[in-house]
Amino acid sequence: MRITELLTKETINLSLTSSTKTGAIEELVSVLDHAGKLNDRTEYKKAIMKREEQSTTGIGEGIAIPHAKTNAVKHAAIAFGRSNAGVNYESLDGQPSHLFFMIAATEGANNTHLEALSRLSTILLKDEVRKQLLEAKNADEVLNIINSHDQEEKEEVQSMAGKKQFIVAVTACPTGIAHTYMSADSLKAKAAEMGVDIKVETNGSGGAKNVLTAEEIENAVAVIVAADTKVEMNRFNGKHVIETAVANGIRKPKELIERALKQDAPIYSGSGKSNQESEQTGRGVGSTIYKHLMNGVSNMLPFVVGGGILIAISFMFGINSANPDDPTYHPIAEALMTIGGGNAFALMVPILAGFIAMSIADRPGFAAGMVGGMLATSGGAGFLGGLVAGFLAGYLVVGLKKLLSGMPSSLEGIKTILLYPLLGIALTGFIMLFVVNKPVGALNTAISEWLSGLGTGNAVLLGIILGLMMSFDMGGPVNKAAYVFGTGLLANGVYEPMAAIMAAGMVPPLGIAIATTLFKKKFSKQDQEAGKVNYIMGLSFITEGAIPFAAADPLRVIPSVMAGSAVAGALSMMFSIGLRAPHGGLFVIPLVDGSWIMYLVAVVIGAIVSALLMGFLKKPVTN
Repeated sequence: MRITELLTKETINLSLTSSTKTGAIEELVSVLDHAGKLNDRTEYKKAIMKREEQSTTGIGEGIAIPHAKTNAVKHAAIAFGRSNAGVNYESLDGQPSHLFFMIAATEGANNTHLEALSRLSTILLKDEVRKQLLEAKNADEVLNIINSHDQEEKEEVQSMAGKKQFIVAVTACPTGIAHTYMSADSLKAKAAEMGVDIKVETNGSGGAKNVLTAEEIENAVAVIVAADTKVEMNRFNGKHVIETAVANGIRKPKELIERALKQDAPIYSGSGKSNQESEQTGRGVGSTIYKHLMNGVSNMLPFVVGGGILIAISFMFGINSANPDDPTYHPIAEALMTIGGGNAFALMVPILAGFIAMSIADRPGFAAGMVGGMLATSGGAGFLGGLVAGFLAGYLVVGLKKLLSGMPSSLEGIKTILLYPLLGIALTGFIMLFVVNKPVGALNTAISEWLSGLGTGNAVLLGIILGLMMSFDMGGPVNKAAYVFGTGLLANGVYEPMAAIMAAGMVPPLGIAIATTLFKKKFSKQDQEAGKVNYIMGLSFITEGAIPFAAADPLRVIPSVMAGSAVAGALSMMFSIGLRAPHGGLFVIPLVDGSWIMYLVAVVIGAIVSALLMGFLKKPVTN
């Protein structure tokens, strides 16, 4: 696809009048709207401003490329604007911007559109193009200038033969349609000028291009990662890695290349950051702890889900059917209970602790964490003890690494295979046995007894709180805190909060699905289609299906889904429903402790409450 299929006469304005960033954006949004390219100009402008909050799209050299990928766009398009006086756009070089290319990409933009948009961003790096655009007399001249430089970009093929100064790089920005490619081209242009061989992988909206091979990474003297979003990093283990913002690839390519050649960067350790120290300084304490905790929880969940469902199935033969001394005994029920409860559930706390420790200290921390988790289980400290064991083991092993760092390199192997597991397990074990288990076990027992003895009023209040947490950020830290709370209680034999949590988590996508069905005038055609998918996501307990709708209209959608989730959580607790499986949605509803019909009623009522509130609060759309 040619760029000029997206940039047309109707989307060109050669006389912008605004002197401010907000004003220039408003003028360009109007150009796109009047050309019939937008479904909702207000929502599109919100998406543009949200991108600006992440980092300015004023890239310097008099250019700004505001862009957004959103379902508020009807047809992919580019608007070009020119300001002779210049606009104070908060550019990276502090200079006024004169040339503006506003990129509007649809949520489902195909690769041909994305490739054209990415080519535009690379064309603008050329001095002669910018000069010609500043001097263009009319829209036809603008289109001719772009056409003359619009050439298909080919995949790079690198040979390792004879390379002495070879570096590799990865560029990525949140939307992947502008800065990603400009950063890549800037690095390549400067490397060519300096006589340095470079290969740059771009992680754009159309997928990764020029993907780095293992051989190229191995032969590179260093790696530059210019990215404002997640990049696959483990492949760079053992290499000097420079991590920086994607904008620095555009503005400071020479500095980055010189640093790479000097290997002026820490060696990447394969733990998610370049080394332990950079992780601690690059993240806040809270986000670091959250990252380690989620690593443990995500690896624990398969044991909880599989074990919990097997236990629930065993009860279908009878509540006591796994007991050989009971008249309802069935050997299959006993086998299911042995597999699910005696083994899968027994592993959940050790797995939690082991993977928390591994997240902190890499592989040397895993054994100490697992043993600490086993001691927490056998000592009655349960889930809370497992959390303590994981963090304790991880940071003890980090300390051992620093303490033993002065040993000769010839003994490096013995540290991993002997010293770390021996000292790590011993220290963690002694502290768990003599310091942690008794007080944490007492606390664990007290919490379990309090929850088990809750009266109806307090139980309903707890259900409301858990419901509000599940819908507040739908997959974010608050949601995860409620979910971890529920899964932890499963290990202690308290099942009602988990049922309330799953009911509340099913409500946001189901509420949106019902709202888009009943209140069609309040949603665009695209939203109505997306709403249908939310039926499946809601019934499958995938709360994140509601996120696009909440992001597009947070002031109306989030309160609506929070209210519905609070109702569902409260009803689930009121009906005394228990759930041993922390996932599964519709598929595990028949396995709940209590009336599955009443549990389904709680979910449906919550979803209807959310749908009705959205139908009342949202304004009709104008397509």
